[in-house]
This record gives sequence, C-alpha cells and structure tokens, in this order.
Amino acid sequence: MIRIYFWKIKSRHIPWAIFRMGLDRISLWRAHGISFWKLLGAGKGETFTPRDADPRRWGLLIVINPEDLARFESSRIVARWRKKAESEFAAELTPISVHGQWSRQTPFSHLAFAAKDWNGPVAAITRARIKWRKNLIFWRSVPPVTQSLHSSEGLAAAIGIGEAPIGLQGTLSIWNSAEAVRNFAYRGEAHKAAIAATHRENWYAEEMFARFAITRSSGEL
Repeated sequence: MIRIYFWKIKSRHIPWAIFRMGLDRISLWRAHGISFWKLLGAGKGETFTPRDADPRRWGLLIVINPEDLARFESSRIVARWRKKAESEFAAELTPISVHGQWSRQTPFSHLAFAAKDWNGPVAAITRARIKWRKNLIFWRSVPPVTQSLHSSEGLAAAIGIGEAPIGLQGTLSIWNSAEAVRNFAYRGEAHKAAIAATHRENWYAEEMFARFAITRSSGEL
C-alpha cells in the first residue's frame, strides 16, 4: 500500500526539519516492510525554483506492506514529526495509472490497481529529474502550466514537491474526480503546450506521471 504524509511545522523547527530530512533516511532504510520511500520538501509549485520552497512543510511517501503500517504509524519517525507539527495531512493511495520511473524504479507496479472508472477523489503526482543544462528553459516554460493548474475546475489542492532544491521537482495535486484530472491533462491548452515542449526540448532525464485513488485521508493539504 501507498501512504503519504505532509506535516506543517512552526518556523522555529525549520532547522530541526532540515536535519531530520537527512537523518531519517537511515531509519527508513532500516524500516520493516517498506519497499520504497521518498522524503519530500514542499512548495507553491509555481516556478519549481528554490524561491517556491515552503520550509514549514515537509512530506514523506512510502510503499509499505499493509500488515506493517500500524507499526510504522507508532514508530519514532512519525512520532517525532507529529510532535513538531501544527497540522498533518495523510492519505492512503491506490494506483490507477502510472507512466515512467522514479529514481530508476517502478515502485508501484507490484500493487493492485484501482479501477479506471474510479469516481472518488484522485491524487496526481508528476515528478521529474531535469537535465542540468535544461533547467533555465524548463523554468521559463513552467508558469503558464502552473497558472492553468491552480485555476482548473475540480482541483481541490496542489503543491510543489521536491527531493532536492534544484533538479528533482514535481507536483502533487488532489482532484474531486478522475475526469477533472483528464480534462486538465488532455484538454488544457497550457498543459498540451508543455507536453509538446517536453518532446521538443527533451529536458527530462527521467519522468513519471501517476494517478491514484484516494481511499482514505485525514487533514488538509
């Protein structure tokens, strides 16, 4: 199963959060039942540059055996973040469709997939490893797409996500329905232009686009 968390912390805890982003990697490598994990920074998702960053919001995505979730929920990793957090968003996700790779892996391929006609809330994750020489071109092309995203009908929330300040960026968006995601992805002019530019400029070394059924959630993103 897939579990995603986002914690919003107080400003005085920002140095602690940066420290934990490095140290928690050790605990996650050792955690029982986790086959894939990503510690995530968060931001506005408008330019995908460091100025977008929200140093008060931090996230974690894991693929975990369902029988090990209760143990992880009571682990020191989660307890530490909850102790520092003002708020928490958490959700369980079931993949609907996945294209591409994440860190040269296909981390969701072994999971049961939700029906294509899922009519509940949907999370979409787009992420990419951007070629260094293409960063400036990419940043110049992003604003029209993000403006279109944030004004799209059926969008409940959207934030930028990143595994590093530069070069490993993406977006997490939550939609009221799968149809709303499809309308943005395939009918929006700005998004279609971005897809064309992606093929023309070849600015990604790796990319992934995935849609997930949100089967359970708590809090607000």
